[in-house]
Parts: sequence; structure tokens; C-alpha cells
Amino acid sequence: MAVTAFAIGVAEFIVVGVLPAIAADLGVPLARAGGLVGLYALALAVGTPVVVLALARLPRKPLLLALVAVFLAGNLLSALSTSYELLLAGRILTAVAHGSFFAIGATVAARLAPEGQASRAIAVMFAGLTLAMVIGVPLGSLIGNAMGWRLPFFAVAGLAALALLATARWVPVLPTQAAGPTRTQLAALTSPPVLAMMAITVLGFGASFPVFTFITPILTGITGFSTHAASGLLVVFGVATLVGNLAGGRWAASLGWPAALRRMLAGLLLVLAALAVAMPWQWAMVPLLFVWGVLAFGISPGFQAGMLETAQRWTPRAVDFASALNISAFNLGITLGEMLGSGLVAQQQMALTPWAGVALVLLAQAPLWWLSRRSTRLPRDAARLQGG
Repeated sequence: MAVTAFAIGVAEFIVVGVLPAIAADLGVPLARAGGLVGLYALALAVGTPVVVLALARLPRKPLLLALVAVFLAGNLLSALSTSYELLLAGRILTAVAHGSFFAIGATVAARLAPEGQASRAIAVMFAGLTLAMVIGVPLGSLIGNAMGWRLPFFAVAGLAALALLATARWVPVLPTQAAGPTRTQLAALTSPPVLAMMAITVLGFGASFPVFTFITPILTGITGFSTHAASGLLVVFGVATLVGNLAGGRWAASLGWPAALRRMLAGLLLVLAALAVAMPWQWAMVPLLFVWGVLAFGISPGFQAGMLETAQRWTPRAVDFASALNISAFNLGITLGEMLGSGLVAQQQMALTPWAGVALVLLAQAPLWWLSRRSTRLPRDAARLQGG
């Protein structure tokens, strides 16, 4: 599953490294090309819950294999596209398969883990996604900028074929869990705790994307790095995301996801503010990129573990659907961040993109505070009733 996550991670974020090349080749403005990130995420956010709900009663392993096959087809379409619209269509097809795989895969990983270690198991799966940031995205950026942006998409299609074989070989067959009827599943959409967890994910994860969507033009146009140096710095960011993802899984397991998220979001706020101030200085940007990567992706296991625990407590017959909603929330966050960043870029204000992220982190504090109080109050109330 981590192998598949690696291929998915390269597919999702490779566009960031070659965005200027795509814009130039297809003859679209940079801000519109940014939609390949934001609209991908929006398609993922909308499509994932629908697909997961429709396929809730199918066996997990065959379903995962089918999703990987669709993912492969979407990347081939992207690689062969000759217009922005066709490329966007390939991206949307890829996005729907991507989100459904992660939503279902996270619940499978949690089922395979020892009791109390679900967040660490999810972190191992998500490590494939972050490893893509270390190897796949920087390498794809170098290749795409040197030899044409289509080549990385062909490479991702090859990775998808390997992922298909890996899933068939190593993912065990699990019995299909009893899912509630559609009405019961959809009840998750009206559960205040589930909606609060979604809001935390949207705002907290999305906070990095006003900047990250345009990280290559920022590093080259504002900080003054060459294109090759900027691709190398994506390696620094990628290593940091791998470190952060594994550490974030441990922190969520040991501290509990609410405390882990509070600490990491506070750190993310400080780093984004520092990025806004230090953007013109090369010597400051390198260490800041590393710390930013640790925090920006280190929070991911906490978000997903938080949703699984919240769903198990409040909507126990809609856990898969709630997981899908949180995958949607990750990508609604990416869409929101990209839209804020693109709006600033369109106004020639690229240097202000970190401040949009700071605002999103601040907004995330309200639902996190409410859900933390709700989660801790329930056990106390239950103990009081038992004592009475």
C-alpha cells in the first residue's frame, strides 16, 4: 500500500515542480495552470465520498486493484494530452482513483495494525506519499524541466503498473466489514464532530498550499535560486515530509491526536510567518523549508487518526465513509490553499502567500478546541453516569 501511495504522491505533486513548463507549453497563464493542483484536489474531494459510498459493500482488495488500474489510465491520458483541457481531464480521472484508494487504504491499514497503533500504521502507508516528495517529485521536476513535462507522467504510469503488482502480491484479503445502509453512511455528513474534524483537516492541511503550489517560482523568482537548485531544494522539503510523517504518527500515538495537532499547528504557524519574512534570503530558506516540510506533512497521520477515532465514536457504521470525507477534507484544503495562492499571484502578490497560510492555521484552532473538549467530555460524562 505504501508502494501505491508513492506512485500517487508523485502523480499529485509532480505538477508543482513543472508548473511553469506546463504553462509555457500549453499557452496558459501560470495562475490558470495552478488549477491543475487545485482542481485535481477538488475533483478528489467531491469524487472520493461518492465512490466510497457506492462501493462500500465490495471486497477491499479487488476494489483497491481496480482503483490502481484507473489511476494508471488517468496518468497515461495526462501524459498524452495536447491541451490544458485534456490534461485536466486526465488529472481528474487520476484524482478520483487517488482519493478512493487512500480512504479505503487507511481503514485497511488501521485494521491490520495492533490495537492502539492505528495512527502509526496509517503513517507507514502515508510514508509512501511522503517518500514521493523525497525522490519522485524532485527527480520528476529535474527530468520534466530538462526533457519535457510529459515524461514524468509516463514514469508515474510505470510506477502505477508496479503498484498494481505490489497490491496484488502483498495486500491481504480481508473480510468485508458490515456497512450501514446509505442513509446511515450519509449521517456522517450531519455529525457535528465529523464535520469539525473535517474543518480541522481543511484548514490545517490547506495552510501550506498557498505557498507550496507556487514554491518553484517563489524559489527562482523571489529567493533567486536557479531552476536546478530549486529542484534540489524540493529534495530537502521531501526528506522533511518523510521525517515529519513518521514522527507525526508516533506523536499522535503517544500524545493523542488532539495534543499532537495543537503542537504541530502552532509550529506550522510560526514557520509560515518566518517564510514570509525570510523569502528573499537564500541562507534562511533552506532550513525553513526543512522545518516546514516536517510540520506540513507531519500533521497528516494525526488528521486521519483523529477522523477514524471520531467516526468510531460518533458514527460507527460509517467509518469508511467518514475516512473518505477526511480524504476529501485534505484535498478541499489543497483547493482552498491553491485558490488563495492563485488569487495573490494573479494580483502580483506572490510574496504574500505565506500569510494566507497563517490565516488558515489560526482558523483551524476553533474546531480543534471544540472537538478536543467534546472528545474528553464524553468519557467523563460516561464515568459520572456509571458512578451514579
